[in-house]
Amino acid sequence: MSEDQRLEALGDWRRSDYCGQLNARDAGRTVTLMGWVGRRRDLGSVLFVMLRDRTGEVQVVFHEHLQGPLWEKAGNWRGEFVVAVRGQVRERSADTVNPDSPTGSVEIVPEKVRLLNTSCNTPFYIRDGIDVDEALRLKHRYLDLKRPEMQKAMLLRARANAVVRGFLEERDFCEVETPHLTRSTPEGARDYLVPNRREPGEFYALPQSPQLFKQLLMLAGMDRYYQLVRCFRDEDLRANRQPEFTQLDVEMSFAGEEEIFSLIEEMLARLFGELWGVEVKTPFPRLTYQDAMDRYGSDSPDLRYDLQLQDLSEAVAASGFRLFSGTVKDGGVVRGLVLPGMAGVSRSQLDRWEEQVKEWGARGLLWFAWDEDPSVGTAGVRSPVIRHLTDGEIRRMARGAGADEGDLMLVLAGERDDVNRMLGMLRIRLARQLEMIPEEEMAEFLWITEPPLFELNDEGALTSVHHPFTAPMEEDMGLLEEDPASVRGIGYDVVLNGQELASGSLRIHEQELQERIFAVLGIGPEEQRERFGFFLDAFAYGFPPHGGIAFGMDRMVMILAKKQTIRDVIAFPKTTAARDLMTGAPATVSEDQLEELHLRLRDKS
Repeated sequence: MSEDQRLEALGDWRRSDYCGQLNARDAGRTVTLMGWVGRRRDLGSVLFVMLRDRTGEVQVVFHEHLQGPLWEKAGNWRGEFVVAVRGQVRERSADTVNPDSPTGSVEIVPEKVRLLNTSCNTPFYIRDGIDVDEALRLKHRYLDLKRPEMQKAMLLRARANAVVRGFLEERDFCEVETPHLTRSTPEGARDYLVPNRREPGEFYALPQSPQLFKQLLMLAGMDRYYQLVRCFRDEDLRANRQPEFTQLDVEMSFAGEEEIFSLIEEMLARLFGELWGVEVKTPFPRLTYQDAMDRYGSDSPDLRYDLQLQDLSEAVAASGFRLFSGTVKDGGVVRGLVLPGMAGVSRSQLDRWEEQVKEWGARGLLWFAWDEDPSVGTAGVRSPVIRHLTDGEIRRMARGAGADEGDLMLVLAGERDDVNRMLGMLRIRLARQLEMIPEEEMAEFLWITEPPLFELNDEGALTSVHHPFTAPMEEDMGLLEEDPASVRGIGYDVVLNGQELASGSLRIHEQELQERIFAVLGIGPEEQRERFGFFLDAFAYGFPPHGGIAFGMDRMVMILAKKQTIRDVIAFPKTTAARDLMTGAPATVSEDQLEELHLRLRDKS
């Protein structure tokens, strides 16, 4: 095709319909379609071509004896050629209908065709279900995005954005854009820094979230703010993390927890109702952070299956078995998981479960299998430590855990947090292995409340669990200086099917308390003024009580699209090494660019 032909490729051609939207009601219509050549079946005198666009595909049929010149042109088409087809929609005969395709009841009888562009052979087939290394898909992402399942994911993401935008706009929320070039503030991860050409040695930071800006918007009287905003964190990556991600940010003035809970529950009910077609029950159940850890061993438990941690500490506190009684005496706990009907599990399987918890840090895993009614005593119980326990202790353990005939109980003893954590991980492992998770679509939402305000990092220093702008619970204010690790925040997370979707809190709106929190974190007055002076100054001008929440939209769309990684719902994602295989970013820059930025690289050696 000549350059002139390419420039005039469309001419007076104009698309009238999308391929995937045609059905039997369109029979008899003349349509003009434009798209890419997909699968081809050449039967000699008859050629079938699937024409594809973002809505789907439709079959075009060329007969040599009826459309000789068109049949000859189409015979030269190859996969991913860009073409235009004008023709009549015709119903297929009953024996040729494809019930698996939305357009399987019709086909196009072409009257005119036009080649708009050619394509070389693609490095992988443009179809769903391909077995291709992800690195190859990411290198040629523009081709990968052509596949129907990827286009469905992108369209689903657009619909999700539209639903939440529409919902919030209906409730008088205003979308305000906040800066992407700002200063470094503590958000729990490393910042991406941007050197400033005009001021040598000074840097911007890409925002980990718009936290301070959205709070200042409340001071500015915006009252109800939201934003679908790009955020950046320089942290180690996994399936549900990217160095740049999209956040749905929401903030409200003069609102307490109940108003925020009600708003978010209604929004999620609409979102999952429209995109999944499921009825979301509201209000969502609530668990405090500590209750969630004690009952499920996780601060984001999956409620689709009922496998809870059972506390056996009281039942064995006076036991002659020193592992149990000694642990309880030292302030630890004895807890277990009951697996209904699993008393007959093999010893090799029990050994594998024990090896797993040892990898997580446990000294061992005890088990009890009830072959008979637990109320009878030890006669029908099997356990490697049965000889160390009395009939009464066995019965109390069974009664306390709700174990019955045919059940298996797995038990750990140790410090409360360690036991909760390991049993929580084992709970997830067992649910997957034993197929306890329902296959049907379920949206089991949960609020986690009263999280700890502070935690110790790997260096033993006190840090904020989320950020230093969360208000502490009133009843814990007296512990701020004397026992900060025990202070709870007025915070809340939204959990769906075992994954955290959003995190939020009521914010500090009084300068004295904000400075006090900074001091607890070891940020002295001078550093406070240096890093947060602009924010602290704002407190003098009437901060309203306010609170908000932020959703990870990538993760939420991943769940909506039933994908295993957020990379499959992001148009151009990075790898887990934070690399863009398509563009080759990050990459080196020229010496001239470095000099302009007043930067010099150290020798890697």
